[in-house]
Amino acid sequence: MTEIIQAVNAFAWGPVMLVLLLGTGIFLSAGLRFATVRKIPVAVGLLLGGRKGTGDGDISPFAALMTSLSATIGTGNIAGVATAIALGGPGALLWMWITALVGMATKYAEAVCAVKFRETDSDGNYSGGPMYYIRNGLHRRWHWLGYAFAIFGSLAGFGIANTVQSNSVSQVLSDSFAVPPLATGLVLMALVGAVVLGGIRRISTVASWLVPFMALSYIIMSLVVLVTHIDHIPHAVGVIVDSAFNGSAAAGGFAGATVMAALRFGVARGIFSNEAGLGSAPIAHAAARTNEPVEQGMIAMLGTFIDTLIVCTMTGLVIVIMEVLPSGESGAVLTSMAFEEAFPGGAYIVTIGLCLFAFTTMIGWSFYGERCVVYLFGTRGILPFRLAWVVAIPVGTIIQLDLVWLIADTLNAFMAIPNLVALLLLSPLVFRLSKEYFSREHK
Repeated sequence: MTEIIQAVNAFAWGPVMLVLLLGTGIFLSAGLRFATVRKIPVAVGLLLGGRKGTGDGDISPFAALMTSLSATIGTGNIAGVATAIALGGPGALLWMWITALVGMATKYAEAVCAVKFRETDSDGNYSGGPMYYIRNGLHRRWHWLGYAFAIFGSLAGFGIANTVQSNSVSQVLSDSFAVPPLATGLVLMALVGAVVLGGIRRISTVASWLVPFMALSYIIMSLVVLVTHIDHIPHAVGVIVDSAFNGSAAAGGFAGATVMAALRFGVARGIFSNEAGLGSAPIAHAAARTNEPVEQGMIAMLGTFIDTLIVCTMTGLVIVIMEVLPSGESGAVLTSMAFEEAFPGGAYIVTIGLCLFAFTTMIGWSFYGERCVVYLFGTRGILPFRLAWVVAIPVGTIIQLDLVWLIADTLNAFMAIPNLVALLLLSPLVFRLSKEYFSREHK
């Protein structure tokens, strides 16, 4: 069974998927005349002015972004970046940057469609995302894709965003502080349950306070390392660029990496980190209080910018500058080693960051899964889903999750396919809405 799932996973995240993800981002970027890059200052202004929001919706535009960031800023920013560099060489970081730049257009289009085609459920709460813009924006012959997305989305979160996260936290706390895994699981269950059972408003409130705090704290700690090693930054950037186009030579425990490995792991880990194209983030943005899809799209694209071009870059630069790659380590261990080399106690910063990032991922993704369940079964499925989500957390700390991780990772790929197909089919609408909005703003 494991071998079959591994084969399916290798195909699901193989060259075809990576080309589809990158190709969609490039196509949307070109169709938007690279407005997603040009309009970054405008998007920042909208974000800072979006504390309350005006229009229909459940939460503010700012809270919607923080909710989506709570799900995307996770172990991928600490462990995922390190894995990409360990397997693909320093050049993988350059491909993560490129993936993020084109991924901003994908995230923008997702949010535009999410706000344009959202609905209210029987409780009066807003629901949106790929399943809704497939149903409300495309011909009925495509509607089966909406159900496919909802099924994959409701199941995938229990793996990568729930049990895998609690398992990662329990392992790092056990290694660092000898905390029993089950104790970690029970505490996490209580904390996550207190937030999740309160619905999107409580999730967004917690995310609006916690996400900026944890992201800024991690960035500041990373900047301390970069500033104290500022003379090494030009060389590190040179190594990253050279490795991306020429590969990495073997050194010590590091086996060396080809250009193709840098490309493959950079793109794959970049998508894993910022989720551009997976269709998860627009579920949160659909709940924003706004009547302007384009404005929420610009706010949404900042999620990819912050996640990959800022937070992931910090992790990657620290790893390259501290020259820990020859150790042969990977994942969170490699990141911990880099920060420990930089200053005493640096490993504890990574430990705390990993715990906070995992916690926010669990609360953010719970909302994604819940909205998928609402699409499939209506509001009667909300409470059973929330209870199942909370109960699964301690289970993840006491079982082996290799197979669970593999299945969930595969389901993530299957989520992306219906979403990307819908975005390509709806791209003329996205281009038209964008052109009309920017024309009005220009006047």
